Amino acid sequence: MRILPRTLAAFGLTSLIAGQSLASDVEQQWLEMIASGKAYSAETLMPLFKQLEPVDTDFMVGTWKGGKFDGGAEPDPINWYGKRFTSLTDVEPLLVTNADGEVVTYDRLGAAQMRHIEFDGKASAALIYDSQPIMDYFRKVNEDVVIGLGDIKGKPADFFFHLTRE
Repeated sequence: MRILPRTLAAFGLTSLIAGQSLASDVEQQWLEMIASGKAYSAETLMPLFKQLEPVDTDFMVGTWKGGKFDGGAEPDPINWYGKRFTSLTDVEPLLVTNADGEVVTYDRLGAAQMRHIEFDGKASAALIYDSQPIMDYFRKVNEDVVIGLGDIKGKPADFFFHLTRE
C-alpha cells in the first residue's frame, strides 16, 4: 500500500514525494506508521528499528520536529515539539511549544551532546543528556526522517519516536 501525497503533506513529509520513489519496504513501513498516527508496541517497532541504517552525527545537525508512536494515548504535559542539534557538543534535546505557540527550549532536563554509540551491533549517532541518565539512539529512515529509541537507565529501552527534518 502506498501513502497518498496528501497524507505525506499533512505530516510535513512532502519532500518524500517530489519525483522520488520510496527506497525500501522498511522505509515504507515506517512512513506509513508515522502517517497513521496509531499506537505501535516496542515488540513491533524494535525489529524494524534494527533493520535501519545508522546515521552520522553530522547528519543530525539541524532542527527536527518530533512525534511519538503512542497513538495520542499518552498525555503530553510539556507540548513536545522536537530536538535541535547545533553541534557535537551543543544539543537541545527537548524543544516545546509554549503558550504563545513559539518553539522554545525545555530546560528542566538540561542540555545534551552527540556521540557515535553502538546499539545492537551498529554504531550510530546518539544523544546523551548532560545531567540525566538518558540516551537516544538514532537510525535513518531516509534523508529527512529518523527513528529514535530512548534509553533511560534502569528502564527498558522501549520508547520509540520519530523526527522529521525541518
